Amino acid sequence: MARQTFQASLDDLEENVLYMSELVSERLRMGLSALEQKDRDLAMDVIEGDDEINQLYLDLEGDCIDLLALQQPVAGDLRFVASSFKIITDLERIGDLATNLGTYTLDAERDVFPDVDVQSIGDMTLSMVEEAMNAYEQRDADACFDIAERDNELDHMCERASEIVVRDLIETEIAEGEDIESLMTDVSRLLLTIRDLERVGDHAVNIAARTLYMTENSDELIY
Repeated sequence: MARQTFQASLDDLEENVLYMSELVSERLRMGLSALEQKDRDLAMDVIEGDDEINQLYLDLEGDCIDLLALQQPVAGDLRFVASSFKIITDLERIGDLATNLGTYTLDAERDVFPDVDVQSIGDMTLSMVEEAMNAYEQRDADACFDIAERDNELDHMCERASEIVVRDLIETEIAEGEDIESLMTDVSRLLLTIRDLERVGDHAVNIAARTLYMTENSDELIY
């Protein structure tokens, strides 16, 4: 493959990875909105849209494999393809977590623990994903470190939210005749929501780590 044609393939890969990130970010945004508004139709749109993300992931995986196996890129090109390969895996998993939000919306029985601000946590995770992909597009190494630093704040928010849920559960007086099993199901769903949003942040850090490797040949953020 001539260098010009090879470069065009690399450009196409980058464009498609960025498109996948836009699709995944939109699904995450929809999942958060569905959860906040208890919009079952929007939740179903998120769940049913996961097939599109999965297919796009498989297509891009095939493109990466072809570039690695057939073109045998070296140096910066090799790091770009390998990093893109890892990044689409993180994006696919973020898509799965967005789908979980849709499922939690369908399963929700009632509001529990209004002191837990799930939307603020969700907004931070969405911002981290978008900033990580912007760093990938702009080859911005400094932004990669900023995203990793923000994850510490996100972890604290999630830990605090989980503590509130547990504390309030302990302090809750169960009224006679109240459906304890239903209450525990709602509590479990809320804790899973917090956990999944924390994982979205972890995937954003993974994207930043691979971007740093791609741009600076540094594995400092990879763990």
